[in-house]
Amino acid sequence: MSSTALPLGIDVGGSGIKGAPVDLSTGTLSAERVRIETPEHSTPQAVAKVIAEVVEAFDEVHDGSPIGVTIPGVVQKGVVQTAANIDSSWIGCNIESLLEDLLGHDVVVVNDADAAGVAEARFGAAREQEGLVILTTLGTGIGSALLHRGVLIPNSELGHLELDGHDAETRAASSVKTREELSYEEWAARLQRYYSHLENLLWPDLFVVGGGVSKKADKFLPLLSLRTPIVPAQLRNEAGIVGAAVLATDKSDHRHH
Repeated sequence: MSSTALPLGIDVGGSGIKGAPVDLSTGTLSAERVRIETPEHSTPQAVAKVIAEVVEAFDEVHDGSPIGVTIPGVVQKGVVQTAANIDSSWIGCNIESLLEDLLGHDVVVVNDADAAGVAEARFGAAREQEGLVILTTLGTGIGSALLHRGVLIPNSELGHLELDGHDAETRAASSVKTREELSYEEWAARLQRYYSHLENLLWPDLFVVGGGVSKKADKFLPLLSLRTPIVPAQLRNEAGIVGAAVLATDKSDHRHH
């Protein structure tokens, strides 16, 4: 492996698969990211093929370096356990070994919110936070990442807490605000209920709010009254790519030492 090789981060979403090499000294993308539409029938095989196309686009850059891939689901030891917003054929698939065989590289597959949390802890809104950080991504559902002193506790799935007889994300995700045409005030009342519940269970030192809607953080975060500081994520759309590259590199270093 050449010393100039950079890890690749690839973020698999419901609508697009995006990837780029990442400079881990700064947490920035070292080349323009490539985005390819997620295949209509998004089976693991179909998505793996698109991931291979993204990897090929950066052939010369990553020369043997590890590849990190995020998916919207729980991943344990390379095996997908849940599939939100992607084909149900992912469940039970060992996506890590499928991709390693296809790409001939070390591959690490992680939950998308976990990747975003790692990126924010290393380079973004949660940098140098000594205590417990909870990142939540407010989007189609609610993704979560739990980090203690910068170390990830994977697959937390805190969007599925039961609140008032409902799965929390079915009441408080950003997609629900859109679908039910809630004002920011109405939505904030639901977020208040969700975040107070989280803080009473886990006593975090910081909440970081990611997902597309975090661009409008000034419209709803000031409406919340929590004892925990709550701030918008900083890496925006690049968090998944950056976090995936960090986790792939960390794991690859362990494997080879």
